[in-house]
Amino acid sequence: MKISLFNAPTHQPSTALLHVMRGLMLALSLHFSAAMADVKPLPDVDPKFVTITETNPTRDAGYVVGDTLDRTVVITIRKPYELVKESLPIVGYEHRWKGQLIGVELVDIKTEEKQKSDSTTHKLDLRYQVFTTGRTVKHASLKAEILQVRNLQTKEVFQLRIPFFDFRVSPLSIFGQVKLNEDMSPFVPPLLLNAAPEHRNLKLLGILLAFSLLGLLYIFGAYAWLPKMGGPFAKAYRDIRKMPETAEGLQSAVARIHQSLNRTAGNSLFASNIKEFVAAKPAFAPVSNQIQQFFDLSKQVFFEPDATVQLDDSPKDWLLKFCRQLRDCERGLRPDNKQKANA
Repeated sequence: MKISLFNAPTHQPSTALLHVMRGLMLALSLHFSAAMADVKPLPDVDPKFVTITETNPTRDAGYVVGDTLDRTVVITIRKPYELVKESLPIVGYEHRWKGQLIGVELVDIKTEEKQKSDSTTHKLDLRYQVFTTGRTVKHASLKAEILQVRNLQTKEVFQLRIPFFDFRVSPLSIFGQVKLNEDMSPFVPPLLLNAAPEHRNLKLLGILLAFSLLGLLYIFGAYAWLPKMGGPFAKAYRDIRKMPETAEGLQSAVARIHQSLNRTAGNSLFASNIKEFVAAKPAFAPVSNQIQQFFDLSKQVFFEPDATVQLDDSPKDWLLKFCRQLRDCERGLRPDNKQKANA
């Protein structure tokens, strides 16, 4: 008798073929279950022979897809045990939880080993990367890595468990309403702005302000606090400010400037040798016209009271401005030359 597995018109599997397929699947399932039942977890190694130190990421929240987490594990194994290096985590291994991928993958591992007489220290630098996201904050974990150690005397193999590290993955954008009080982590510090550029700018501005104040002090200062600030005209300027606005005070002010001019020139300075003075002291060239005007005023004050000298201000104020201009020249500064020379 010939049994056909397919009906010619519809080409559908027959009942007999379906029973055969179900039988095969059941047999494979039973075989796999039996094999898994035979696999027993290794016993834990005695803690007195192992020391584990972890350095986990500083925060446990705020990660998004693509972020990396660095973890350092230092394991010290005492003899007679040794690490089975084949049990180290493999790059590309993606963690699972309850059989489901959690979207965290080991992307790099670096190992260092230090041998001692009674122990061996292994340093593992592990880098994981997040490959998952969601609409809201979701839980993720660096699952406990299970390594193996071997007893060199008995050849027995034990397991060594590296503790897990829990963290949370945030979405790239917020979807719907989020309760921040439920999603905040006490281990996440507040987001701070980088104030380093502002601090640097404040320091530079402070230095610039100090130099500016120093420059203003140098220009307008009347006391000998800095080099070239105690020149003859600086002293004359201080003296003239204290003189009264009288005929005697005006004569004393003119005489005081004459004294400073002679001291600066190194000899007696007259109206006839102003050009020689300016040639020898080029710093005073910008006020050569004012020097000539000063000699005209001096002639009026001492010898020709009826002579006319055109001044922009009162004689006392003009002498103060003129002396300040001379003070700027002796300090190597450009004087404020706004006074008009006598035509």
